[in-house]
Parts: sequence; structure tokens; C-alpha cells
Amino acid sequence: MPTNKNALIRYKFLDRLLSDRNHCYDRRMLWEKVNEMLLDAGFKEVTRRCIETDIEDLQDAPFNAPIEEYFWNGKTCLKYKRTFSIFKEELSREEINLLREVLNTIGQFKGLDHFEWLDKLKSDLGVKSQRQIISFSNNPYLQNSNLLGTLFDHISNEVVINLYYHTFADSTVRDIVFHPYLLKQYNDRWFLIGAADSDQKILTFALDRIDDVEPLPAKKYVRCSKSLSERFDDIVGVTLYEDRAIEHILFWVSDSSKGYVTTKPIHESQKQFHGDKEQQFRSEFPTLDGGAFFSIDCISNYELIRELTSFGKDLIVLRSDGTIAEDVRKRILETNEKYSQVRT
Repeated sequence: MPTNKNALIRYKFLDRLLSDRNHCYDRRMLWEKVNEMLLDAGFKEVTRRCIETDIEDLQDAPFNAPIEEYFWNGKTCLKYKRTFSIFKEELSREEINLLREVLNTIGQFKGLDHFEWLDKLKSDLGVKSQRQIISFSNNPYLQNSNLLGTLFDHISNEVVINLYYHTFADSTVRDIVFHPYLLKQYNDRWFLIGAADSDQKILTFALDRIDDVEPLPAKKYVRCSKSLSERFDDIVGVTLYEDRAIEHILFWVSDSSKGYVTTKPIHESQKQFHGDKEQQFRSEFPTLDGGAFFSIDCISNYELIRELTSFGKDLIVLRSDGTIAEDVRKRILETNEKYSQVRT
């Protein structure tokens, strides 16, 4: 049996794949995945026969790996018969102590009620309960919050899913084969961001619109080729209209609210004007007493319009490159009309 460095590296990669309980790999897929890992690690690809021999070697002494074959979805797949790993790595004492401290903190947060594995891990590491000193904002009426743990596992293990969902406007349940990438919280709601299997278009689903999730372990997971963090750079919230341009938005905030807007910017591009530029705006808009002038650069969506109108008379959108200023004005007028209709 070969014992060179390259063989041991292949054994380690095979061990990782055979111990994966969330995916199904036949011999061809094992060969392809190991070659992907080899290339990522800076090594050359190997033949399929080489991987076949490696699998046989793992089953022999000294490894004696309990590999079984099973038929699933038209393929003969391989995996370990039980929880097993040749290269199981033990945590050092320093790593255990650090992990305990992290879990002590995470365990005090609200909103993780369905992460049973967290309680088990805390128990295994002997983490004791402490009084709560940090609290997440938590929506007790959030529907389908039980899906958080399930989706977290699928994202962590890179599992493709069949997603069943409906919209607010239509209760008809639809389904889509979906590659889940990210769980994001905004305004006390959770959203799942991922890619459609058909065209890899990035989509967003609110958890309270998801009806069910079915794992598809035999389907190859495609990692996101884009930076999802950059996806949110130009928007407020989670809704991105890729066909809309970034708008430069100028707005005024009253003295009673400018401190709030200064310390909690509406968007990360926000800046406040001072000096000559501020005086220019005061001359241009003489009816606005006191306060401060700000600008942001972002793409219009429902969340942005709602945020800008939430301040009422304390925030006035003065102009924008596109439709945002008019959209805000229209929403304010429609709100005033509604109030006029119900006023007694």
C-alpha cells in the first residue's frame, strides 16, 4: 500500500467525502470531487483508477474503513456505514476553552431556539448557563422560524434543496430547485438568499413565505461565484432590482431627528454636508429651518421608501437622480389622503 504524501492527501479528501452524511457520491463523483480538492490544494489530478485503488486501500489495514455501497436515485453510492473518520482531529485545550467562551456568549442570544445542536455542543464541552447579558431582537410571531436550523444545516453542508413557497398575493404553492447561500435578518424577519438551479439567478425568499424544504443530496451543489456581501452594498434591506441604477438622494432632517440619523445612517454611503455646501442648500431651500442636509447613493426598493417615509415631517427628500424623490412624495400624499378620509 502506498504511503507517500500525495496518497495520504487523497486519503484525507476521500475520508471527508465518505463521512459526509448530507451528500451521495458514486465512484465517478468521488473521483471528480477529489480532483477538485487536489487542484484547489495545488496538486495534480489523478486517474479514476487511482481513486479506485485508494478506496480499496482505505478498506484494508491499518485503516479498516467501514465503507458500504448502496443504491440511491439510480446510482451506486459509497459512504461509511457509521460515524467514522480516519483523520478525526481533536481540539487542543486552548481551542476548547476558546470555544466554551464563544458558546457562553452565543447561548445567551435570543432567536436560536431551534439550534438543538448548539445545546448539545455546549453540554459536550461543559458550558454552564449564565445570566443573559446580550439579547437579539426577536419576533415571536415570525412564521416558519423552525426552518432556520434546517436551512442553516443545508447551507453549511452545501446541500441543494427543493424549495416550496407561496407569495403574499397568491397562496398557490410553487417549487424551485435552489442552491441556498445565506440567511439574512432584516427588520425582525429572516430571508434566504440563494441561486435558482435553472439559471443561477440570485433570488431572495422570506422564511414566512416558505412552505417546505426537501433536500436533494444527489444533486451537485454550485457555490456562489459572487460576493453576497457586495450584493447588499447599494441597497437598504434585502430586495435588489438588478435593472435599476444607483440614485444620488439629497434629503433634509430636522433638529429632533438629525442625531438619530447621524448615529444610525440610513445607508452606509450617507454623508452630511457642512460649510459652503450646507449654505448652498440653505439658500436653495429657505423654508427648512435648522436641521441638517444629508445624501445617500443607493438603488430604489420598497425598504428604502419605507425607511425614508418613516420619519414623517422630520425627513424631507429634496431630490434624486431617478424616481425616489417622487415616490416618497407620492406615498406621503397618499397617506395624507387616507388620513383625510378617516378624519372625523
